[in-house]
Amino acid sequence: MLVVEQTTDNTVLAELFEKFGEDSFVVQKSSDGIPTLWLQANKLHEVLRFLKPEYSMLYDLFGIDERLRTNRQGQPDSDFTVVYHLLSLSSNADIRLKLATPESNPEVPTITDVWKNANWYEREAWDMLGIKFTNHPNLYRILLPPTWEGHALRKDHPARATELEPFSLNEAKQAEEQEALRFRPEEWGMQTSKDGTEYMFLNLGPNHPSVHGVFRIALQLDGEVVVDAVPDIGYHHRGAEKMGERQSWPSYMPYTDRIDYLGGVMNNLPYCLSVEKLAGIEVPERAKVIRIMLAELFRISSHLVFYGTFVQDIGQMSPVFYMFADRERLFGIIEAITGGRMHPAWFRIGGVAQDLPNGWEKLVKEFIDSMPARLDHYDKMAMQNSLIKSRTVGIGKYSAEEAIEWGVTGPNLRATGVDWDLRKQRPYAGYDQFEFEVPIAQNGDSYDRAVVRVEEIRQSLRIVRQCLDNMPEGPYKSDHKLTSPPPKESTMEDIETLIHHFLHTSWGPVIPAGEACIPIEATKGLNSYHLISDGSTTSYRTRIRTPSFPHLQQIPLISRGLMIPDLIAIIASIDFVMADVDR
Repeated sequence: MLVVEQTTDNTVLAELFEKFGEDSFVVQKSSDGIPTLWLQANKLHEVLRFLKPEYSMLYDLFGIDERLRTNRQGQPDSDFTVVYHLLSLSSNADIRLKLATPESNPEVPTITDVWKNANWYEREAWDMLGIKFTNHPNLYRILLPPTWEGHALRKDHPARATELEPFSLNEAKQAEEQEALRFRPEEWGMQTSKDGTEYMFLNLGPNHPSVHGVFRIALQLDGEVVVDAVPDIGYHHRGAEKMGERQSWPSYMPYTDRIDYLGGVMNNLPYCLSVEKLAGIEVPERAKVIRIMLAELFRISSHLVFYGTFVQDIGQMSPVFYMFADRERLFGIIEAITGGRMHPAWFRIGGVAQDLPNGWEKLVKEFIDSMPARLDHYDKMAMQNSLIKSRTVGIGKYSAEEAIEWGVTGPNLRATGVDWDLRKQRPYAGYDQFEFEVPIAQNGDSYDRAVVRVEEIRQSLRIVRQCLDNMPEGPYKSDHKLTSPPPKESTMEDIETLIHHFLHTSWGPVIPAGEACIPIEATKGLNSYHLISDGSTTSYRTRIRTPSFPHLQQIPLISRGLMIPDLIAIIASIDFVMADVDR
C-alpha cells in the first residue's frame, strides 16, 4: 500500500486566500504543523462548503475558554474559541479553523447543515462551555444532567469536589431531578402518533447488557419495528478533560487509561505523542518498538472482547468463554511486563516506565504461536455460523460516503471499502518500520464490521512477531530534561540538580507554550489529544477526541425500519465503550 506523507504545505492556504482574500484570515502557528486559520463567523459556512469536497470529514469540533491564557501571541482577541478540525482522506491532510467569540455573547452559527455529525459536538460545546450555536436543531445538554448549573469546562467552574458545597438531596430537589428525567417524546423530536397509529416508546438502557455500559436508547416503535432510535449519553461522564487542567503533565497518564478502558496503554500513546511534539522530545528506537508491541497486544485484547460479546449478543453463548480465556492469557503477559492488567498507565513522556523484564520473549512467543490456530477455530465456530450470518449480513448498512459524513473511522470505516489506516497513511511512533496489511470489507454492514476486526487480530499478531524478532537495544526512555528527573544519586552532587529533581517530582515539567494534536489508529478508530500548553506544569486545555462519540450518533440512521433484535446486532457491531463516549 502506498504511504502518503501528511500534507503540511501551504497549498490549501493559497486556495483560501485566492477565493476569500488573505485579509479574511489570521494564520496561527501550531506545534503540530496543521494549517490553523482564524476567520469571521459570517464567512464560516462559505469557507466550510468550499473546503468540504476535499476535507470531507469533520474530525472534531470543540471549544476553548481563553480568558486566563497568557501565551496567545499572534492570535485574535477571544474569550471563547470554537475549533473546527477537518480531515481529508484523499490527500491525507488536516486543516484547523477557529472562531473567536466574546464573553458577553459567545455565539456562532451551527454547521449541522454542512456536516450532520456536528450536532453532538455543538451540543457538547454548549453543555461544557456555554457557547451557543444559532439555528441548532436541538441545543440542550448532552453529557451533564439537565439540572446542572453552569458550564463545567469554563475556567471559573471548580474542578474539585472540595471546592463545592457538600452534596445533599432533600425531597424537593429529588422531585425536581425526577421531573427533569421524565420522558417527553416531543423533546426528542418524536411524534406520539401518525395516521391513526399510536407509537410505543421503550427505554433500552441505561442499564441493560445489550447496550454495553450505561447507555440509553429511546426507541419509538410501531409494533416491533424501529421508527426512531435516539441515543442518550452522559451517564458515564467523569470530567476527564477537566482533570487535564489540574494534573501535571506526567500525572495525567493514568486518566488516559480510563478513556477506552479496553485499550489500555493504547490510550497513553496519543497523549504522549502530543506532549512530545510540544516539547520537541525524540523517543529512542527501543522505546518505540516496545510501545508498538504493547499497543498491538491491547488491540488484540480489545478485539477479543468485541468478538466474544458480538456473537453473544446475537445468541451464541460459547465463543465468549474461549475468547476471554485468550484475553486472560494476554493479560498475564501484560502484567508480567508492566505490572498492571487493564490499566497499566505504563507509557511515559519520552518512552516507557521500565525496560522489558527477563523472559518476556518466551511469554510473547508462546502466545502469538498459539493464536492463529485458535482464530481458525473461532472462525468456524462464529463467523461461518449460519445464524450469525443471517442476523448480521445486510443489517445496519451504511456507505463510505455516509461513514465519512458522520465522522466514522477505524474498522467501522474500513468495513465500507475505504482503505485508510493511520498506521499506514501517516505512520506514527515507528509504524513505518513494520509490514502488515490493512483489512477492509465492502458492504458496511454488521457482519463486515466484525470481519475487519477479526482479520485485524491476525495482523496485530504479525506486528507483535516483528517486535519480538527485531527488538532493538538501547534506552527505554529519552534523556531529555522534560521527560525524567535527574538520577537521585546526582542530587547529592550540586544544588541545581537537587532543585531540578525536586521541582520535576513535585510539580512536573514545564512544557513550552503551543498547541498539538497527534491522532493514532486506536482500537475503535482515530483517537487524539488536542493539548494546549500555556507554558506551565499543567495543560491549559485537554481535548480528547474519541472514535466512539461520533459512531453512536449514527445509530438512528442505520436502525430505522429494522426490528429490535437487529438494533442489538448493530450496537454489538459498532464496538464502543461508554467511557470512550462520555469521557
